[in-house]
Amino acid sequence: MGIARFDWGLWAVIFFFVFLASLVVYLRKEDKREGYPLISDPNDKYGAPRLVSGTLPRVPMAKTFLLKDGRTIKVPRQEKVEWDRNYKLEAQPTAPWPGSPLEPIGNPMKSAIGPGAYAKREDTPETTWHGKLKIVPMRVATEFTVCEGDPDLRGAPVKGLCGGQGGRVSDIWVDRSENRIMYYEVELSPHTSGKNRVLLPQCFAKETRRLDGVWEIRVNSITAEQFRDVPRLSNADQITPQEEDMVCAYYGGGTLYAYPGREEPFLP
Repeated sequence: MGIARFDWGLWAVIFFFVFLASLVVYLRKEDKREGYPLISDPNDKYGAPRLVSGTLPRVPMAKTFLLKDGRTIKVPRQEKVEWDRNYKLEAQPTAPWPGSPLEPIGNPMKSAIGPGAYAKREDTPETTWHGKLKIVPMRVATEFTVCEGDPDLRGAPVKGLCGGQGGRVSDIWVDRSENRIMYYEVELSPHTSGKNRVLLPQCFAKETRRLDGVWEIRVNSITAEQFRDVPRLSNADQITPQEEDMVCAYYGGGTLYAYPGREEPFLP
């Protein structure tokens, strides 16, 4: 008569899958702390907007977090969408049934849908651990300089996808926490409306050097004329997370809506 042995391999596999399933449920539950409960489509079968918590797992119990500035925030919380200057959805459904795709109304690059979508975030500037403004131009962050050997692009022309000049770089915005360039500040050319300055995210800029040795910045997401409609900042020397999303969304929207041909299928 044999002696039963404890199968360590089998129990290890069982433990692994139980742990993995528990981890998935936990992570799925925790990611419902932001944005839940959802607001249903007002055109669904219930006839009016309602709160939706989604399928299992359910929305977790509220947890209070202490922020760096001393404030507290309890999540999840019912989000209140305010249709103001910071979040204005200008779109309409393409079909009468719930969940149908949206198409922009008016200026598609400011419709807050598709590649131009953005979230509603804090409208106060972020700070470093030392209390300084986090993202500022170099005229404010005087402790920053352009590295030796790298081109100083202040004064360089900025050209849109059409090849026209939208303006010139008037300053460079840096992130004091991560020690990197975040934006180029562009002073609009005279042919554009207004004499304002707008920001160009560094990730949408392509720094090139011409044959004559002059550096310039090319932007493939918008035209030179479209620089005039880049969302402006409420303060010329600082930017808030909400304004960052709006600025980046404008250039993102240009990748699809800068001119009508971009919305059509691409055939090689």
